[in-house]
Amino acid sequence: MTASVHAPVDVVCLGESMVTFLPTHEGRLADVPSFVRGIGGAESNVACALAAAGHRTRWVGRVGADGFGDHLVETIAAYGVDTSAVVRDPERPTGIYFRTATDRATDAHEVLYYRAGSAASAMSPHTVPAGAVRSARVLHVSGITAALSPDCLALMRDLTARRQDRPLVSFDVNHRPGLWRSGADPEVLLDLARGADLVFVGEDEAEEAWGLRGASAIREALPEPSTVVVKRGAAGAVSFTRDGLSPSPRSASDTVTTAPAPRVTVAAPVGAGDAFAAGFLAATLRGRPARDRLRHGHLWAAAALTVRGDLAAPPAADRADRLVALDDEAWGRLHLGPGWTGEDQEVRTP
Repeated sequence: MTASVHAPVDVVCLGESMVTFLPTHEGRLADVPSFVRGIGGAESNVACALAAAGHRTRWVGRVGADGFGDHLVETIAAYGVDTSAVVRDPERPTGIYFRTATDRATDAHEVLYYRAGSAASAMSPHTVPAGAVRSARVLHVSGITAALSPDCLALMRDLTARRQDRPLVSFDVNHRPGLWRSGADPEVLLDLARGADLVFVGEDEAEEAWGLRGASAIREALPEPSTVVVKRGAAGAVSFTRDGLSPSPRSASDTVTTAPAPRVTVAAPVGAGDAFAAGFLAATLRGRPARDRLRHGHLWAAAALTVRGDLAAPPAADRADRLVALDDEAWGRLHLGPGWTGEDQEVRTP
């Protein structure tokens, strides 16, 4: 990586962002008559959500020297994200994709990516300035980037290599089998995750990618990260946080924390994973305890689930803090619906 000078930030998010076309109606892509333009990208979603909450963030990426690239950079910057490290590629296009309105986990969900040979696929250890990445408290990346090209995989291996001068590395597994051509994704993703300090992984994707069942088995396979967060959908999430420092991660003890998810009336089942990561990271930056980090993750995910797009404004900090502080019984009664983050709408409880 080449050296450069960049202002310190709280979080750097590195990865591909694309222009996404959201359907105006439910149904097959073949039947949807029109789409609304938006932006999508796991890492830039996290950067935008954190910036909207007042954290200093930088998105590091690569886009084409085209109108879609203009739209991405301008939209992400409008959230308050530093885009000074984004490279405009005159030879490769900005990626785009179309998707249906249905849940990604269902057979009815369709996604059409037009990202092969995209500008982002040209990211490598030689094209991403080290100063833009390392001048942060946290570096957030995901397994999606590793699938884009051999150069991107080399970049991810470099970023997750353990060295003294790196920030805390946050890694969201984000297993997308359709992006991988070699079939090496399970081994690659496991290796990258083991190099991170904080790992987010869905219980379902861990079973799909690694054949692991249950949160404890996932932690056993990932002993190196100081924190592993296993997302369990509507059932909530569990975090494993290693106590103290140990030469052998397997000999260190964990603090295991579980937080159920509140009930949510879903407007569109997209963006929740990125929002959860952003909420968890925001609480981490604020030095909150493990239970609060998980609950903030759930609340930010609920904000994303109750809007139609991939991105949602996070709940105001004071509002979220009041909900996070509820006792277990009151937390279990929460039922969040569209508009719940608005100042004029109270959270509904049965």
